[in-house]
Order: sequence, then C-alpha cells, then structure tokens
Amino acid sequence: MNRDPRASDNSTPPPTQTDLPALLGALAGRLPALIFLASFVLAIAILYFGQTVLIPVAFSLLLTFLLSPIVDGLEGVGLGRIPSVVLVVILAFSVLASIGWIVTVQITTLVSEIPRYERNIRQKVIDLKQMTKGGTIEQVQKTVKEIKQEIEKEEKAGRKEAAPVVVQAERDSTFWPLPTIAGPVVERLASIGLAVVLVIFMLAERDELRNRLIRLVGYGRMTITTKALQDAGHRISRYLLMQSLINSAFGLAVAFGLFMIGLPYAALWGFLAAVLRFIPYVGPWVAAIMPAALGLAVFEGWLRPLAVAGLFVVLELLTNMILEPLLWGGSAGVSQVALLVSVAFWTWLWGPIGLLMATPLTVCLVVLGKYVPQLQYITVLMSDEPVAESSVVYYQRLLAMDREEAAQIVTAYVENHSRDQVYDRVLIPALNFAKMDRERGGLTDSEEQFIYQETRAILEKLDSEQGASMAASGTAGAARENGAAPRQTVRVLGCPARDEADEVALLMLKQLLASTRYEVEVIGDERLVSEVIAAAGEKRTGLIFIAALPPGGLAHTRYLCKRLRAQLSDLKIVVGLWGLPDEQLDAARKTLVAAGADQIGTSLLESRDQVSSLGQL
Repeated sequence: MNRDPRASDNSTPPPTQTDLPALLGALAGRLPALIFLASFVLAIAILYFGQTVLIPVAFSLLLTFLLSPIVDGLEGVGLGRIPSVVLVVILAFSVLASIGWIVTVQITTLVSEIPRYERNIRQKVIDLKQMTKGGTIEQVQKTVKEIKQEIEKEEKAGRKEAAPVVVQAERDSTFWPLPTIAGPVVERLASIGLAVVLVIFMLAERDELRNRLIRLVGYGRMTITTKALQDAGHRISRYLLMQSLINSAFGLAVAFGLFMIGLPYAALWGFLAAVLRFIPYVGPWVAAIMPAALGLAVFEGWLRPLAVAGLFVVLELLTNMILEPLLWGGSAGVSQVALLVSVAFWTWLWGPIGLLMATPLTVCLVVLGKYVPQLQYITVLMSDEPVAESSVVYYQRLLAMDREEAAQIVTAYVENHSRDQVYDRVLIPALNFAKMDRERGGLTDSEEQFIYQETRAILEKLDSEQGASMAASGTAGAARENGAAPRQTVRVLGCPARDEADEVALLMLKQLLASTRYEVEVIGDERLVSEVIAAAGEKRTGLIFIAALPPGGLAHTRYLCKRLRAQLSDLKIVVGLWGLPDEQLDAARKTLVAAGADQIGTSLLESRDQVSSLGQL
C-alpha cells in the first residue's frame, strides 16, 4: 500500500479555522483566573522582597491609627496640630526606647545568672526521672536506647577509616570589617528613623493624605472611599486602643502576681506578657513558657512553679470572660479561623514583626474588601459576619440529610424570633429552594421527600411546644374563669396550588391561626380542581386560602381562582405567594385579581392578617 510520505502516525493535524476560535474562547475564559493568580503572586513577592521598606511603613501606619485620638485630644485643648504631633511622637518613642533598653538589660542579666540555678535544675530532672521510673515512659526510653545502640554497631562495622582532611580556613579580611559588623545595626536604625519620620508626617499631614487618596481613587467614588477610611480608622484605632489597655492590665497583673510569688524579674515577664498577648490565642501561653521554666530553675520543690503556671491560666480566663467584654464588648471583625491563618501568613512573610501586626493588617484587608467589589471575596472569607442566611444553612443541612443540625438551626432561631418569623425567614425560603432545585433537576425524589418530611416534623415539634406553653400559662382556662363567651369558629379551607410544598406551607398558616377563632382545614395536593370546588361547596366555608409557593404554580392558581369565582361567587379567595421576587409581584397580583382573587399575600404574616380581616366580614 502506498503512503503519503508527508503523513505520520505521530503527527497531529494542524488546527482548522473552526478550532482556532474555540481555542481562543477557552483561553479568554481562563484569562481572569490567570490574571488573578498572577496578581496574587506578584503582591506576595512585593511584600516579601520589599519588607525592608514596607515593614516601617506598615508599623508607622498602625502607630498613626493608635496615636491619632491622642493628637486629636491635645489639638482640641488648643495646643495646635504640629506641637501636638511632636509631643506625642517624642513621648511614644521615648517610652518604647526606654522599655526596649530596660528589657535588653534585664535579659542580659538573666542569662548571666542562669548557671546559679544549676543545682535546682538537676534536682528537677532527678525528680522527673523518679516519677517515670518503672513506668511506660521508662520502657519506651529503654527500647529507643537499644535500637540506637544496634544502629550505632552497624554503622561502626561498615565504616571505613578515612584519612583526615585538613581544611585551612580562610582568614577574614580585616581591612574593612565595619560594613559587615555594622550592616544589620545600620539597617535597623534606618528602619526606626524612617518609622519616626513617617509617623510625624502621617499625623501632621493626615488630612492632606486623605484628600490625595480620595483624588487618586476618583471623585465618583468619594462616598465609598470616605466610608472605607472612616471604617478602617475606627476599627483599627478602637482595636489597638482597647487591646493595648487590656494587655497592659494583663501585664501588670502578671508582674504583680509573679512578684508576690517571688519570681525574679517579674516586671520583665509582665511586659513580655502584655506584648505577646497581641498575638491572638497563643500569645499568652507563649508568654507563660519562660516564667514557668525560670520558676522550675529558681524555686526548690514544685509548689511555686505550679503557682506560676496557674497564675497565667487564671488571669487569661478572667481577662477573656470579664475584662474584654467589659472594656471592648466586640471583636476586630475577623473570624477566628481567618485570624489564625492570617497570623501564620504574616509570620511567614515578615517574621516576628508580622506576627505582631497580623490582626491590624487583616482588619485593613477586611475593610478594603467590604467597600471594593473586586475584593469582596476577602470579606466573605475572613469576616466574622455571617455570609449565609439561616434559611440557606437550614436548607443546606437538609440537602446533606442532617436532620439533627437542621433542627438545631430552627431551635436557635426560635429563641430570638417569633414563630411567624421562623416560618417566613427559614422554613418557607427552604421550600422555595427545594421547588427551584426540583425544577432544575437537582433533587431526587428521595431528597425531596426527606425535606418535606423533616419540615413536617419540625412543624409538629413547634406545635407541641406552643401547646405546652399555652397549657402552662393557663391562657385557655383564664377566659372561662372570667365568664367570657366562647367565640364563633370561622372555618377556612386550605388548598395547595400544585404540590406537597404548598401543602406543607399551609400547615404553617394553620399553626399561626390555631390560637385564634379561625380553623384551617387542609386538603391534599392530589385533589383535582373539580374536587376542590366540590369540597368548598359541601363544607359551606366562606373563605378559601390557596398556597402557591414560587417558582411555578401561578398558571394553576389563576385557573383555580377563575373556576372558584365562577362556581361560588360569594366565596372569599386569598392567595399566598410566599417567596415571590419583588419584580414579579405586581404582574402576578394583577393576574390573580383579574382571575377572581380577593387578597394576595407575600408573607405568612400578611396572609394571616388578610384571613382575619376577611373573616370578620
């Protein structure tokens, strides 16, 4: 067989003209994700490689937020902007420098005194060995030691004698050693000097910087920029000020408690406890490690070392339960998980400085995402505000067939809301979601039935709880004791427009009207229109309620209203369109009124009031 020499089994045909637009379309669809990924990587690279400049800028910005209220207070007294700024900055950095010098001196002295406590340290080690002697720990240690000895024997047997290699170390050049020695010191001094100058100018030119930022963003977004600046300034200033007061009180209590116990350098440990407590969750326990270790070395016995550890536990519990709710009563606006992740991220990026500045920087990002639509995902991921309504979470738990948590969501909502709000804001929207997913083909029959059955079970539970509450309060018997005549019962026929979701919704209306003189009789959703008309005529009810949960059911409801109006002209017809979007409400209302409906309710509470008003007629 002759073959074309240009053909090859491994060759791929060139793209045709029809393939090229599809390829370009696929690349265009992925372009936003690629741009986002590239921007994210570029931002991290800038933060990492530019930390020499960015860390002083960020530190200066946080100090500006912290010192701004003090400057405003002095300026309000009449001292003037520039003198207030200079005075506050000098005092702030003088205090920081003094504290840093004292801490350095005390740490140096402590390190030189550690050999004095060698005897206590050895005794503690002996005590620990005696406590573990003969137990599981000793057996594990013995096994590990035997394995180590066997490994060392094999290494010695296979090791060959090697000639010693003499390596002549290069001598450091002593011609100009100053840059090598003074480089890090000069860099730190330059960063401190830059931070001082930036804080002065940021405080002095605060209004000018704000105006320039607004001009940079654009006058068309002046409202959003102003709100973002005010929100960020308020949150960060409040967080830094309140957290500084709380941590200072915590540090003073630690210093006083350690001084009473007799631990050396109690003031040093109190200061470190106050500073480390700025690190969320783990800061206080990190601060307790060094005092506890020093207590083991200094004190004889175990009583006072345990007292040191207990002091931190008690003070941290008191601070969390009493002091923070009393002075603060809020949070930084960041979820706990997001805060821990941000702490790890900023620590990896900037080291210990990032560890201390993680929370304020994260608050800035959350505020930025709140007002910039392109960064809204930051607020969704990191904010402590709930991003999903209770109805969404409840329906999601039903989709997962988690009846326990779904019931817990309803129970928690009932504690702070009335029953009609529970129906309107949780249960009815969940039924709307179920009907929507069913029309899209996203629900199986078993999942749909599970949702309806669990909703019925929750309704029965709420009904029994209401009955028990009324029986306990004695409401029913009070009217009889006062000689009040029983009220005439008004019967209401409840008709689902199309399916079981409408029938379940009618049970909610029945429960809301149970404590009144209106009695709702719900007929099944399997009834035909002719059977509904016959039932309304036989029961001689003067009012019928049709529940039609969106989506769908509007055409069937319109047909039912027309038939009922034609057959029973005196019948009052109320339709419940619970969950219908506002943009569709006017058209649906006109359609149903033209078909013969007397009232159309968009919520369960509104429908209850409509039934009551028509029942009085």
